[in-house]
Amino acid sequence: MTATTADAPPPELRLPKRRGVELSLLIGAVLISVYGYAAVGLARNNAVPPDVAGYGGGLGLLALLAHLAVRFRAPYADPLLLPIALLLNGLGLVLIYRLDLETPKDQAAPTQLVWSTLGVAFFIAVVVFLRDHRVLQRYAYLSVATALVLMIVPIFFPAVNGAKIWIRVGGFSFQPGEFAKILLAVFFAAYLAANRNALAYTGRKIWKLQLPTGRVLGPIVAIWLLSVGVLILERDLGTSLLFFGLFVIMLYVATGRIGWIAVGLLLAAVGAFVVGSFEPHVHSRVQDWIDPFASIDAGQGPGQLAQSLFAFAAGGMLGTGLGLGHSILIGFAAKSDFILATAGEELGLTGLTAIFMLYALLVARGYRAGLALRDSFGRLLSIGLASILALQVFVIAGGVMGLIPLTGMAMPFLAQGGSSVVTNWIIVALLIRVSDLARRPHPDQVETGVIAPILEDEL
Repeated sequence: MTATTADAPPPELRLPKRRGVELSLLIGAVLISVYGYAAVGLARNNAVPPDVAGYGGGLGLLALLAHLAVRFRAPYADPLLLPIALLLNGLGLVLIYRLDLETPKDQAAPTQLVWSTLGVAFFIAVVVFLRDHRVLQRYAYLSVATALVLMIVPIFFPAVNGAKIWIRVGGFSFQPGEFAKILLAVFFAAYLAANRNALAYTGRKIWKLQLPTGRVLGPIVAIWLLSVGVLILERDLGTSLLFFGLFVIMLYVATGRIGWIAVGLLLAAVGAFVVGSFEPHVHSRVQDWIDPFASIDAGQGPGQLAQSLFAFAAGGMLGTGLGLGHSILIGFAAKSDFILATAGEELGLTGLTAIFMLYALLVARGYRAGLALRDSFGRLLSIGLASILALQVFVIAGGVMGLIPLTGMAMPFLAQGGSSVVTNWIIVALLIRVSDLARRPHPDQVETGVIAPILEDEL
């Protein structure tokens, strides 16, 4: 007699969630930030700051709350996104505190800590309450309408340092254009996802570029031109350049046509030439970029860009050490636009390279999350959000290093700026949500023993 037995059920799959890795990296990020805070106090006052335990405890509490939100609401999320964001934010607080010691009457670190706490609160809210990023696709036109309102309102408020980008009410101020970046990314992603085939395969072909019909391309171009026009009126050329780059990148990703990159670069060059030639504020920055030492030759002393270049040069390979530089000589923008010069001088080329590697890794993981998805909206949204971070780093770092003309923007997480740090935490939260769905296995795959994550358009 022969006995037959039913096939044994496949063993239960235990997919790695990597939350322990995330927690370990968060502990390291907090310790590095606390070490930097203590090092500044030792260098400046020969004593550890008395509130170092409070600083470390507060930063650790924020890290723990954010980690718990991810652990229970997005368990499959990328384990590197949150630690990188926390480390950059912690280093930014250290650098701002270090510069505060040079300006006792202008303390920015306490306010920045409050904004950072608010940013983490928004991060937790997005991770907890946004269960699926594809829900945002339903609100594409509401997003773009809100973004345009946020960009238009500052026109009616007084200019600050030549730009009308701030809303000031009493002692409270914020920059609404920072939040418009996310809303426009949502709109671009939703519109391009819905019309990607028409954009890629219909219309008239000129040379090697497939130009879509005006009915398809017209609405998104109109929204882009309107947003950029408003920003030019406000003299916020840094954000207008960012929106232009975001539009071109997402259009290229949606269509796969490399010709859009060439057209984008050509239009950017033409626009930069026209604005740089006829707008006095921008023209002066172009002149500083061409010859940053002209004011020295004229006997007027070094300008901001020249002082920034001196700071980078003084840093050398290993830097002067935290608290031992002189980048405060840059002037009023040392804590905002030029904070990267402080990092370059006091941490040297080695520390600066490490910071750039953190940004590169953050952007790469955002791209990776998008490419792992099969729904077009999620892919475009993730790549668009990661590109916002990449473009900001390029524009700011290029400006303070003299590679391109300087434009006023905040280095993500590092620079002083409440609206900026809150916006960047929201971007990281959205990337967390996207990466969770990208790495989460499909139920059918778990049953069959195949664990590669696949997501279909289900909404």
